[in-house]
Amino acid sequence: MPNTTDIAKIEGEVQNRIITLRGQSVLLDSDVAALYGVETRDINKAVRNNPDKFPQGYLFVTEKQELANLRWNYSTTKLTKTRALPKAFTEKGLYMLATILKGAKAVRTTIAIVETFAKMRELTRTMAQMAQTPDAERNAALAQRGGDLLADLFDDGLQTTEKETEIELNFALLKIKHKVKRK
Repeated sequence: MPNTTDIAKIEGEVQNRIITLRGQSVLLDSDVAALYGVETRDINKAVRNNPDKFPQGYLFVTEKQELANLRWNYSTTKLTKTRALPKAFTEKGLYMLATILKGAKAVRTTIAIVETFAKMRELTRTMAQMAQTPDAERNAALAQRGGDLLADLFDDGLQTTEKETEIELNFALLKIKHKVKRK
């Protein structure tokens, strides 16, 4: 059984690497490789050897302008050294990749990826429900759940003592304010 502490740590790494391209949350092939502890070429080889597992919508190759924007917005050396345009894996593509990659680290990483995307989807649903619910009591419960999800997503698994964190997000229709107190 995978260690939950290891999975929580990997979840934090996954969250830090997710970017938005073409309106979708994705992980670049180099980030996927780093999370799984393999070379980028190994990830791309797995895709190349299993083309039927990656239909349209599961991954896409970035365009030159997207790569230039990524280099500008995310000053990381891995994007400056690449000769090929990076592949971007959508959530479905990451799930399919998980069926190919094997090993203990692959299992922990896959669990962390699944958990991270599930929390992001639940947060999106919770926010949508808040915008549609006129009941103040129900909205308060939804705001609490949204705050808990935000805390899970933004918590890096750090062990702290007596620290209070306030998370405040302002959206067009609503404002979420949540305090997290850790001991």
